[in-house]
Amino acid sequence: MPVAQPDVSLVLPVYEEAASLGQLADEIRAACDTASLTFEAWFIDDGSKDRSWDIITAEHQKDGRFRGIRFQRNYGKSAALAVGFRHATGSVAVTLDTDLQDDPAEIPGMVEMICDGYDLVSGWKVERQDAWGKKAASRLFNVVTRIISGIGLHDFNCGLKAYRMDVVQQLKLYGEMHRYIPLLVRWAGYEAIGEKPVAHRARQYGQSKFGTERYIRGFLDLVTVSFLNRFGARPMHFFGTLGLTSFFAGIAISLWLTMDKLWLGNPIGDRPLLLLGTLLIVVGAQTFLTGFLAELLNRGRMEKATPYAVAEVLR
Repeated sequence: MPVAQPDVSLVLPVYEEAASLGQLADEIRAACDTASLTFEAWFIDDGSKDRSWDIITAEHQKDGRFRGIRFQRNYGKSAALAVGFRHATGSVAVTLDTDLQDDPAEIPGMVEMICDGYDLVSGWKVERQDAWGKKAASRLFNVVTRIISGIGLHDFNCGLKAYRMDVVQQLKLYGEMHRYIPLLVRWAGYEAIGEKPVAHRARQYGQSKFGTERYIRGFLDLVTVSFLNRFGARPMHFFGTLGLTSFFAGIAISLWLTMDKLWLGNPIGDRPLLLLGTLLIVVGAQTFLTGFLAELLNRGRMEKATPYAVAEVLR
């Protein structure tokens, strides 16, 4: 007999959060049962070295709605989300962090917004319970991302998000791309992106697993996402434009120097402008060829799933 599709699939990346998982499972159960939401919860153990997998196994044995996937090693949050989305079977997917700072009581409200027609609903931690340095860095990150993306969200990096299931099936996540899911969703053609103010709680156990280097990696991934969106399918448009601009600028300089030499008789052999013109021609030709080669590679590229070594699955 086929198993009924759950209302909600929860995707929960885990990295050394053993102390919080039991309480989190209880809160998820209470929130969904109270709202009469059927659910499945996928804990994705991202190579934890503490007892996280033992707790996940115990929760699975106690309640089959809690399921688990254990990575052989640490791959990062984007990888955990990608694998979790592939296993999700619900009508709506919801993600939240497992450190108890995201409140599971927000799940029904976010699911309701998806049912009202949104493709993606992102949480907004209006009163963030973190140190001032972390809040300042997050505020700067959100301002920059908002300007570059043109999406008017206040909190791109909130782990609490809800999606229509067909939306998550279009996402290709790797690196630090989980920070830019709203951009990826918009660029996939989904326009109904909403935001919901959510409660944010102080961290109860342990400490954050992310250092200041994540902002550097995050910025680099923002550049990557922006470039791939605009030129990923047509790299020649980017490299070709730069190359031709540089090449013809160099040609123009060289022609002007040639006329200056032939018509006015001025020496040009020791003029820096001659070197600049030659450099622009060479750089322009090389950049154009780079675009041509990138175009050839892009034409022959096939989408392949990123291989993540899964050690164990609890269904």
